[in-house]
Amino acid sequence: MFRNNASAKALLAVSVFSLAACGNGDLVAETTTTATTAPTTTTTGAETTTTLDSGFPVTIESGGVTTTLESKPLAIVSLSPTATEMLFAVGAGDQVVAVDEYSYFPAQAPVTSLSGFTPNLEAIVAFEPDLVVVSNDIDGIVDALDGVGIPTLVLPGATVVTDSYAQMRILGVATGHSEQAEAVASSMQSEIEALVAGIEPADEPLTYYHELGSDGGGSFYSVTSSSFIGEVFGAFGLENIADPADADGFGYPVLSVEFIIEANPDLIFFTSCCGDTPETIAARPGWDSITAVQQGAMTEVDDDVASRWGPRLVQFFQIVAGALQGRTP
Repeated sequence: MFRNNASAKALLAVSVFSLAACGNGDLVAETTTTATTAPTTTTTGAETTTTLDSGFPVTIESGGVTTTLESKPLAIVSLSPTATEMLFAVGAGDQVVAVDEYSYFPAQAPVTSLSGFTPNLEAIVAFEPDLVVVSNDIDGIVDALDGVGIPTLVLPGATVVTDSYAQMRILGVATGHSEQAEAVASSMQSEIEALVAGIEPADEPLTYYHELGSDGGGSFYSVTSSSFIGEVFGAFGLENIADPADADGFGYPVLSVEFIIEANPDLIFFTSCCGDTPETIAARPGWDSITAVQQGAMTEVDDDVASRWGPRLVQFFQIVAGALQGRTP
């Protein structure tokens, strides 16, 4: 039984990334965007090159799906909260006619009851889209939409930070906003690199525990270094206490109270979804022996900022950098 509905929301964040992890672990290496007329975006490894032009038609390969857009889409439905944020960031907000129930950022996003986890063909078609963006091909929705003549762009959950930049550029190509998408992606990358460079590595690597939520019975949901969230912390040279608990390599282990206390992390990060505060964490039985609790090194992270890999990824890096200020020699 979950402690509250917010704990269930924490699991929702896990499911977003876990769905992406099933068969999409090489997103960046497998994603290429080509066009019969410019623009052309090619992504391999951490490098993405883009020829800026808004010509159509374009053919995009992403998430194992090939999508051809004959003309600039003017009625986009987004069933991915991250894609929604990216669409508005690259200047395609005016082309978005409907978004899923969890796409409540930015404020002007046209939120509906559409679901990205249980997509309903009839409900989607009712908005008469000329492009649908999803994070996964759930229940054969891509073929179903193709059957009624609607192209679908699949942008899986990010597995590495560079996926964020690549997907931003892909959406720029798909919506006719390549130049703005390139500017946003480049700016994000520069800001993130500056934040990481601004923190000197500690003489001894600091350890951390990132809490997504709990089941209310003494078990806590966390992430490991192999997750997208873990890569953000890893960029600053932090060591994840949850890594040894992830025997199957899933990236999202469940930790016991005893495990966390024994691991004794230097830093604790917790999401905003569950109503916790540094005070409530410090009041947990036995947690007063943890270094992070004793030193007050507990930092709240907005759960949407931590679980989405769009333009607010910079904020996530800012939060981690802020928690490290003055802690590393």
